[in-house]
This record gives sequence, C-alpha cells and structure tokens, in this order.
Amino acid sequence: MLFFFFFFLHLAFTSSFLPPCLASRPSPKSITNSSRVVFRCGEQSSLSSSRNFEYFPGKPRWRRQEAPARLSYAFSPDNTIDYLSPSDVRRSFRRAFGRWSAVIPVSFAEAEEYGYADIKIGFYSGDHGDGEPFDGVLGVLAHSFSPESGRFHLDAAERWAVDFRAEKSKVAVDLESVAVHEIGHVLGLAHSWARDAVMFPSLKPRKRKVELSLDDIRGVQALYGSNPNFTVGSLSESDISTNRAVGVAWLGSSQRLRLLALCSSFLLLSLQL
Repeated sequence: MLFFFFFFLHLAFTSSFLPPCLASRPSPKSITNSSRVVFRCGEQSSLSSSRNFEYFPGKPRWRRQEAPARLSYAFSPDNTIDYLSPSDVRRSFRRAFGRWSAVIPVSFAEAEEYGYADIKIGFYSGDHGDGEPFDGVLGVLAHSFSPESGRFHLDAAERWAVDFRAEKSKVAVDLESVAVHEIGHVLGLAHSWARDAVMFPSLKPRKRKVELSLDDIRGVQALYGSNPNFTVGSLSESDISTNRAVGVAWLGSSQRLRLLALCSSFLLLSLQL
C-alpha cells in the first residue's frame, strides 16, 4: 500500500481566495492530462534555466513600504492540537519561516495578538467557516490563501509530527515540511513541477522536505527580490543533491498516481493499493 500526498491548485478561484487588490475574477487553469496539472512559465532568471514555478492569478504579493518587509504571524489560541507542545509547533514554524526569509528581504515575527497578525495559523476540523471544509484523516491536510489574506489552516484530524523518532504512526505528516510549502502559497507561489522544489506537489508520510530548491528561490525572488545576504553559493551542494534525490524518488515509482481532486493550495491524499 503506497500513500502519496498531492498539492493541487484549484482551477476555479472564488472571490474569497483573491486579495482585495484584484478586481476581476481570473480565468481558470487548464488540465493537460488525467494525472497532473502542468504549468508553463516564461519568467527569466539567472539562477536556473528551467522555469517550473507558477503564481496565483494576478501575481499577488505582500506589499509593504518598509525594507525589509515585516510580516507577523500568530497561532489561534482556540484551534490547536493537544499532542504536540506549543513550543514544538512554534519551533517548526519558526524554522519554516526562516527558510523563506533567508532568501528574500522579508522578515517574519510571531505576534502576541492573534487578531492583529498578518498570517493567522490554526488547526481546524471539518467545516470551519472558510468554504473549504477538511475531510478527516488522510484527506486534505492543509490549505492556505494567496496574499494578502494570510489564512493558513491545517487539518486537526491528521497526525502531525515534529520528530519521527518519537512519533511512530505510519501516516504521520511532517509539520515543518507542510509549513514550508504552505508559506510558499501565503507568499504568492503556486506549484512548481521541479522535482526538488518544496512547492512540488508530492510528499510521502514520514518524510521531510524542507530545504528550498533553486526553483523555489527563483520564484519567490521574482516576487520580492533577493535578501542582500543571500548568494547562490550559500546553498550547500549536499542540500541541493538531497532535495533532488528525494524528488526523483517520489516520482520514480512505477505506481499509477490517481488524481482525487483539485483544490486551491490543498495537500491531498491519493491512496493506491
């Protein structure tokens, strides 16, 4: 029994997914075959010759006057999970935000007041009022919304893990891996079909994929520019090689991948016996 998790971008966006600055409804994306959504991108970049990343319609991003831009995040005091300590959850998210701020001139800081935070994070079950209900264990894992909504929801029914040595569930999901991916959506990135990218739509249970690839970096820097302290050389060869090896392994299987649904910025499960 082989489990695959997929992130898919919804083909028809509703107004609730659009930032206030977008006045018109975007055209839907198209499906080119039965197993995946394929995006083509013509953005130029000096980091890599491949162009696999994509944006939300209208290319929304967070717009701040100060430089570097500062975004706050907070965790819902009412929508939590009880088997992970708040400190463990915060640590995972702090690392996840740090991976993005290392490459763009945007800093992230946890806010004390949830209601005033730019990015609001919580664990929710079932129908939780945003029009996109969660469906229980091993279904939709998380969803987030394009800039500048800042809503970031995780399915409380999943078995979230911060340490696979302590968490023995066969279907445990790495919290930091999902956080890194969804933060990419919060910043304005859609999916990438570069196999080493964190924005690539595939993740196995009990696996980690947290290091940004060149494709992720190129995509987010096209929106926000580069962190002045970042250089391509600062990416270790081992980090890049590890990411590529994981990506190839995930797509190298001969198992047929079954498409279940297309959901905006959702992490979905495909179960193939």
